[in-house]
This record gives sequence, structure tokens and C-alpha cells, in this order.
Amino acid sequence: MKVNKITDNVYCFNVDIRTTEFFEGIWPIPDGVSLNFYVVKGEKTALIDLFADWDAASEGIEKAFASIDTGFSEIDYLILNHIEPDHTGWLMKFREKNPGVEIISTKKGIDMVKSFYKIDTGVRAVKDGETLDLGNGKILTFFKIPNVHWPETMATWDASSATLFSCDAFGSYGALGEKVFDDQLDEKEHAFFEAESLRYYSNILASFSAPVERAVQKFAGLEIKCVAPSHGIVWRKDPQKIIDRYMKYASWTKGPAEKKIAVIWGSMYGNTKAGMEAVVRGIEKEGIPYTLHRVPDENVSYILAAAYRSSGLVIAMPTYENAVFPPMAYMLDIFRHKHIFGKIALRIGSAGWGGGAQREYYAILENLKWDSIDSFEWQGYPTEEEFAVLEERGRELAQRVKNS
Repeated sequence: MKVNKITDNVYCFNVDIRTTEFFEGIWPIPDGVSLNFYVVKGEKTALIDLFADWDAASEGIEKAFASIDTGFSEIDYLILNHIEPDHTGWLMKFREKNPGVEIISTKKGIDMVKSFYKIDTGVRAVKDGETLDLGNGKILTFFKIPNVHWPETMATWDASSATLFSCDAFGSYGALGEKVFDDQLDEKEHAFFEAESLRYYSNILASFSAPVERAVQKFAGLEIKCVAPSHGIVWRKDPQKIIDRYMKYASWTKGPAEKKIAVIWGSMYGNTKAGMEAVVRGIEKEGIPYTLHRVPDENVSYILAAAYRSSGLVIAMPTYENAVFPPMAYMLDIFRHKHIFGKIALRIGSAGWGGGAQREYYAILENLKWDSIDSFEWQGYPTEEEFAVLEERGRELAQRVKNS
């Protein structure tokens, strides 16, 4: 566990989680993820958010508190911006070590503390815009930002340091190592965290993009010198960069996104693969960048990020037992769940012995709000005439993306 000073009497505590487990039980984190929580000291002391004891995250916490001349019993307030267990899993242990701490959250947050952790004493629900005076000029203000990404979520702002403690908002995957702040990272490291912030957003927050936009609008009147999320980089040099990035991501739910095409494909015996390659040849002739993603080989987390940032999609899949190829059916359901809307899409595939995927695919499209180019199916290996049609469909898709 590491402790870094943000400003006088404001500290970031950081634990890097490196595990083969999945984030939220779904999303791979091969490069780890950070759990960040914070201490603000005035005459009284507030701990902002907690952590789950994941990958032995609690080791060293007493020593970490001691490094800023604080012990468990000296923490007066525990502010919970978000009750999801990766931020509150250690709550019962913390309460055992400090039974007198007052737990502060939104009303819904306190209701969750009661239902999740059976704690109903020493709790206080705060309203939107309510303040907490810690003394010595440290005044915290609470802002409700519901559905970023649970309904109880809030953010906490320290006026004296102009630090916004945003919990899941403005976060990313990726362990931080010894570099916690944005001004400590080189260009390559920033590129890594930009990719991981997109993957994090598409996996965790894409379906809550409208609440993200409302939250950013609520913060617009604040002086923000530092954005301090609970996962990922602490932004003390250029906090507006991550805010603008999130607003860009949020806009992609409505489309268009970047002028790119994500080619998502699955093939049983190579027939659909051959057709997909013809589509790609058409895309290449129009000069539009594209990425290739095979299901089920590539994890849905990465495909989701690529699809989210792309204005165009190719869905290439065969019919499987008169229905959509099952790995693609799962992918499309994730797209629906995460609101991957506003795309220009082309579906192609081998029809097997009798088709069926086409019909099911069009039913799925009703929930995705995609602008769909006419699908194309064939039986067996494509003929030269069918290859020509596929290539032309690829060109059409690329042209539509180019003009989006």
C-alpha cells in the first residue's frame, strides 16, 4: 500500500491489484487495477471511500495511516461515494477497528450500507450540495451523481485543494506502480492508460452515458485542480483531460464515434472468414481504418471497447442450427446491455444448410438502433460473384462511415 500527498493534508492511498480474477466477475485485468482511497485532514479527519480486501489489499494499512500521523481511531468520518463492494468490501473490518466513525453517504447509499453490511448506527445521509466542515479551512461538499454507475453514487469536492473525489467516474483499469499522478507518466504510459480508460468506460459506464454527461455538467461550476478517482491515474496536472475524454466517450452512445470500423467475426469452417476477408478488401479500398476481432477467441471486454469507439461495424457470422452463431449472440447481447447504439452496421455470413441467423439478427437489431446496410448471406464457400458483392458491401460501409 502506497501513500502519496496531493496537497497539504490531502492524501491518496493506493493499492495495486494484480490477479487472474475478473473485474466485476466479467472483465479481464491482465495489467491489474488500482484501488484508490483518500484522507483529508482538518481539525477532524475524513476517509473518502474504502476498498475490498482483494489480493490482500489490506496489508500495510496501519503502517500507511501511521505515515501521515493517523490511526484508525483518529478517523472521524468515513465518506462512501459508492457502495459497490470493490469500494466497501472492507467496511465491516474498518468498523470493528473504529466503531465510533460516522459513515456518510447519500440516502440510497446509507440504505445500501444497512442492507449490504447490516450497519444501521453511526450513519448519516447527506443531501445534494450539503457540506461537511472538518475545520482548519477544510470544507467538503457532496454532489449526487446517480447512476454513475449505481443509483446511490455521489462525488466529494474539497474546496481548499480544489480536488474532486469522483469514485468510479474518470477511472480506468491498470495498476499504477510507483507512478500515481498524470504528470509522472511518459507518453507510452499515457497511451496505455488512455486505452484502458476506454475499455473501462465501455465495460462499466457506457450504458450510463447520459448520467455521466449530467454529472460533468454539475461539476462545471467547480474549480477542479485535481481529479481523484478510485481506479486509475490521479489527475493533478491536467484534470480537464480526463473530464473531456469521458464526455467524448459519453457522446459515442448516441453516435457517431471515430471514423473506424470494427470487424467482428466468427467462422466454423472458413466460409464466413472468406466472406469477411472480401468485405475487408472493400474497406481497404476506401482507406478507412479497421480492426479485426474474432469471437470467441478475443474476450468480449476488448471487442466492446473497439466497437464502442468505431462508427462502423461488420458482424460476420455463420448460421448455427438455424440461429445466430452462439458466441456472436452473446456479443450482441452485451452490445444491447451496454448501449452500443448509433452504429452503421453490415452483417454477412454463410447460411449453412438453411439459414436462420439473418432472421434472428434483424430481431436483435430492433434493440440496437443501428443503421443497417443490407445483410448478405450465401451457402458454402462464396462464388466469385458473391465475393464481388461482399467487397462492394465493404466499400459501401466504409463510404457511409467516411461521411458520418
